Amino acid sequence: MPLSTEMKARIEERVNEGIRDQWYPIAKSVEVRSDRPFGVVVLGEKLVLWRGEDGTIRCIEDFCPHRGAPLSYGEIHDGYVGCRYHGVIVDGTGTVQRVPAMPDCPIEGKKVLRSFHVKEAEDAVFVFMSSSEDVEPPELPLPKELSDPEWTGFLCTAIWNVNYRYALDNLADPMHGCYLHAESFTLAFGSKQDILELDNRDDGFKVSRVGQVGENFDWVEFDVKEGGMFCYLDIPYPPAAGAGGHMRILGYVTPMGPRRCKVFFWRMRKVEGFARESWRFLYRARLEERHWNVLEQDRVMLEGMPDDARTRERLYQHDIGVAHLRRALNRAARAQIEAEDAASGTVAAE
Repeated sequence: MPLSTEMKARIEERVNEGIRDQWYPIAKSVEVRSDRPFGVVVLGEKLVLWRGEDGTIRCIEDFCPHRGAPLSYGEIHDGYVGCRYHGVIVDGTGTVQRVPAMPDCPIEGKKVLRSFHVKEAEDAVFVFMSSSEDVEPPELPLPKELSDPEWTGFLCTAIWNVNYRYALDNLADPMHGCYLHAESFTLAFGSKQDILELDNRDDGFKVSRVGQVGENFDWVEFDVKEGGMFCYLDIPYPPAAGAGGHMRILGYVTPMGPRRCKVFFWRMRKVEGFARESWRFLYRARLEERHWNVLEQDRVMLEGMPDDARTRERLYQHDIGVAHLRRALNRAARAQIEAEDAASGTVAAE
């Protein structure tokens, strides 16, 4: 049965905001401290994070229950977050612990804010952005390279002023590498003409160039797991990068708002011994700046596109990965909306 106009609009709105019930990276571990709160925006929601006295990260709404001031502007008191506006102190469950300005205040002891599940992994902080607080999160899906001691690497993050969908499209598009990054250190090689093929599977898909492998950004694979999505791809390294194989990029994109997202890229290499230490030194000394230049080329191009570009596109064969990814997001959004409607007793408009 064809979807109704109403359902199509709801799916579009959900996809544009970001898919719920997923783990998203939101910060580097070093950014969340025990001596001050840290504010973030994820899927349009303002959150505040801090470390308790045991070092565990807490995450609740960035909203003081008294008058709505941002708790991220506040201070940490004995493992709790305190509002700078009037001093109200809230714990990691969203419960008001103290109102110093008013003894026996009736809001003390009440849970008034939503809390969020948090996990740390490989220098990053992940938050489970559930559709409701009582949804239990699945396991955090992570690329296998992050737990494999044979791999080493560095996490880089950046905020882009563009809807997250365009950042994902960019990752699902191997053919842009030989054009946009044609003068870069790693992506200046290979043919500028090709066709792509798509290999679909139950938990993801792979998009590859047919005419070459190992010359440029020639393939990308998306893992679409319960609770999250990430991608990985290989970037060929020239001899000047030192001994070792290709650089593998592990990528996540976190929606922040309608025209803002945060990208997380682990730049990894499978090297050992002296070659491992040599690459890590060379990366910090010379290669990191060159890799940032490539990332900036992506950011500038995407931020220059109008937000409604997808409504005026003329896609062709090279966009099979982009189209497949978009369909996957639409399916996920529809499934969530229908589940929410069923739970609330609402009949979804087909």
